Amino acid sequence: MTASQKIWTAGLIVIGDEILSGRTQDKNIAQVASWLQVQGIRLSEVRVVPDVETRIVEAVNALGAAYDYLFTTGGIGPTHDDITVDAVAAALGVPVVIHPEARALLERYYESRGGLNEGRLRMARVPEGSELIPNRMSGAPGIRRGNLFLMAGVPHITAGMLDALTGELEGGAPLLTETLGCWVAESEVADLLRQSEAAHPTCQIGSYPFFREGRVGANFVVRSVSADDLQACCASLTDMLVTQGHSVTPGGI
Repeated sequence: MTASQKIWTAGLIVIGDEILSGRTQDKNIAQVASWLQVQGIRLSEVRVVPDVETRIVEAVNALGAAYDYLFTTGGIGPTHDDITVDAVAAALGVPVVIHPEARALLERYYESRGGLNEGRLRMARVPEGSELIPNRMSGAPGIRRGNLFLMAGVPHITAGMLDALTGELEGGAPLLTETLGCWVAESEVADLLRQSEAAHPTCQIGSYPFFREGRVGANFVVRSVSADDLQACCASLTDMLVTQGHSVTPGGI
């Protein structure tokens, strides 16, 4: 596989007891995954872990070794249970330090908001050797250390941090997708889907069943980094479905 054909991958660790308890509904997985696709990077695994240092360390070590990039969301705020920085530093075997630029940013941001107290200063703490990810929303920056990115848990703040990283990561070709809809139970065409995917090795086919209007159906999402291969797979799959007597709706149902 050449450098241009390399499939770049990423892992994501979602950190927080509030996610696991159901008090907060996570929105970061979807937006990180969508952003990564545009960068030409595949989100390959997501772990949701509690605010427990040993669990975060375990996840950082595992996913950091498995993928080209690792992202975390949550746990970089001003309170005592925001322990992501400490856990990541422990995983990396480096100390936690106050980043001078982060401190200056926070001092300016809080100058008219009551000043920089001990809790707010916690948001300037980083694993030694880190750079900052700009945060135009609240002043508290995200953290980058090599191919590891620590971001906020609040979705709109995470979105801003991702925007600041756009175009900054080395990645492969963006993943292209096409959707084909069909009023058929996916179990009836499972073999057909496997055959089509096997005949087009650069493509992946996802099947997403639904029940509507008293009928069962499925949308088949075809993915590839090659536009030509994508179209060839969609055309072949459409022909196979039509041959079996099914009507196909381009774009999905």
